[in-house]
Amino acid sequence: MVKEGVIFLSVKKEERMAQAKKGDTVRVHYTGTLDDGTMFDTSVDREPLEFTIGGGEVIVGFDIAVLDMAPGEKRVSVIAATDAYGVHSKELVTDVDREHFPADMELEIGQQLQVGLADDQQAIVMIVDLSDTAVTLDANHPLAGQQLTFEIELVEIL
Repeated sequence: MVKEGVIFLSVKKEERMAQAKKGDTVRVHYTGTLDDGTMFDTSVDREPLEFTIGGGEVIVGFDIAVLDMAPGEKRVSVIAATDAYGVHSKELVTDVDREHFPADMELEIGQQLQVGLADDQQAIVMIVDLSDTAVTLDANHPLAGQQLTFEIELVEIL
């Protein structure tokens, strides 16, 4: 079609621009929010996030959200807890006798601690409750059990 000396072609998006696929390394800007609108993370004021789609570097739902995007495209994706940080597991919440902590250690709800596991691995846990005799620790990811919303812009496919 020609209009005032400009030629318009009807070209499918896939033919015009590459789309992200599994195995591609991509760079994206994103903003993550919870159901109540609280922002939990963003890349807007820093370098874009770089990762390989399907490489296990980001949560599964984020990988899926970026598939088939073209550079410059923006998308809003709602990711269920099962495709994000998983459901909140009661088995990962435990009470520990306060006597297992140094007497001079200041403990507070929301504080994160690094603990040693039986296999010489380390885990990050959060204090979720305190009493005079016990400290309740939660080894779930802080976003476990939450549905996440991401505004994503594909900056480039490398």
